[in-house]
Amino acid sequence: MTTAVIVFPASNCDRDAAMALKAATGKAPRMIWHKDTSIPDDVRFVVVPGGFSYGDYLRSGAIAANSPIMRDLKRKADGGLAVAGICNGFQILTEAGMLPGALMRNMNQKFVCRVSRLRLANAETRFTRLYDAKNEIDIPVAHHDGNYFADDETLKRIEDNGQVVFRYSDNPNGSRNDIAGVVNKAGNVLGMMPHPERAINSLHGGTDGKLFFQSILGSL
Repeated sequence: MTTAVIVFPASNCDRDAAMALKAATGKAPRMIWHKDTSIPDDVRFVVVPGGFSYGDYLRSGAIAANSPIMRDLKRKADGGLAVAGICNGFQILTEAGMLPGALMRNMNQKFVCRVSRLRLANAETRFTRLYDAKNEIDIPVAHHDGNYFADDETLKRIEDNGQVVFRYSDNPNGSRNDIAGVVNKAGNVLGMMPHPERAINSLHGGTDGKLFFQSILGSL
């Protein structure tokens, strides 16, 4: 199976994502530069990685959301391509209008870097189907702008639609409704602030991220 990782200037988790995809598929993903204009047709799953694209100047993810490759990513996602945005990737997908809501500065105005406990809010998505619905998982977080915000109407809509996938048990950033990850209405695009690619090996201190990649890749 062919997968891909989008690489932006200053991405710092693209190689971590590539290692996670290779571990899950046995095949190295394609690394697609942000100035490319098309995603190869044989790619079945794309990761928009964490990092600090463009140094997070202007607003986290705002510049990367307008990179040339994003036009084809949006077009293919509208056609059903599976996409996951992790941390800065989540910010990029909200800035691109591919996911609802926005990521604001953490409520305490401080960078947070630690393992966070998550609750599975929806274990029936393509990204979580191998997790036990009642399970809690430990996934690292590392961000300064992870405070998920949506207006009341949007929040009610995504809650009613089951689009909230992960919630923090410890809410490290002030996110509304403890939201750590959401999917689009179609269920093929996910964004999350925690880093599952940093939890695929016991040497990382945990392996709760493995089922994330195995879930989505097994659904393709």
